[in-house]
Amino acid sequence: MPLVFAGVCSHAPGITGRADQADPQLRDEFYSAFDQMRVALEASRPDAVVVIAAEHFANFFMNNMPAYAIGMAESYDGPIEDSAWLGIDKVRVPGSRDISERFIKEVMHGTDVAYAEEWKFDHGIMVPLHFLTPRYDLPIIPANINCQGPPLTPLERAWTFGESIRAAADVLPERIAVVGTGGISHWPATPDSGKINVEWDNDFMGRWCRNDKAALLDYDDLSVYAEAGQGGFEIRTFLAVSAAADGAQGTVHFYAPIPIFSVGCTVATYAV
Repeated sequence: MPLVFAGVCSHAPGITGRADQADPQLRDEFYSAFDQMRVALEASRPDAVVVIAAEHFANFFMNNMPAYAIGMAESYDGPIEDSAWLGIDKVRVPGSRDISERFIKEVMHGTDVAYAEEWKFDHGIMVPLHFLTPRYDLPIIPANINCQGPPLTPLERAWTFGESIRAAADVLPERIAVVGTGGISHWPATPDSGKINVEWDNDFMGRWCRNDKAALLDYDDLSVYAEAGQGGFEIRTFLAVSAAADGAQGTVHFYAPIPIFSVGCTVATYAV
């Protein structure tokens, strides 16, 4: 059936791991936006949530770096990071091998993807789930776009991946939600960590909310790297959600630079 929910959010580890160091008002407003997104997600009554994320060398490394990968397991453990550092307890997250396998078969009609029957969730998935599925009671289908090791997938192919996800959701009888998580501008694990390009972020989210395909694909990695940092490569996850939303218009529910979180913190949804 048609996609029932589509949204995006940030996933930086500081969001949970350094919560006590952030401006309390900004932090609480950000958390409130996450809570509103959770309410909307739950209201869509999904049978499974596809989380499109950027994996951070926790499972895939330079000896095997798929451009796209989708999980196909009954459950997933996370976070792979130290719980005290991330501020999220170890937990087993439910999946659904049956739904995932059928979903992957449909995605493959449009995009060649790898699949993984074992997957340790890192902060890229666990931070969003901490806020959006705090009871860990919704089956998750993890989907990874390589945003770490060049050569990176071209932006237009990330868009096609999103179209393939939408086509698969439309065919399956289950109610499928999609959440993309990444950037936007940030320079993780560098001397510039904490730097945020607010002007660039606002321009990008404007294009995202309009679901302006031409404008969203009018980036190149060199300019993104210069203006949004290597973390900006994660716009691929946002683009995939735009494609999956199939022209729907979006709303930014929260955006603010929170340097101690090292990212332009974002929560936004499409009216699918």
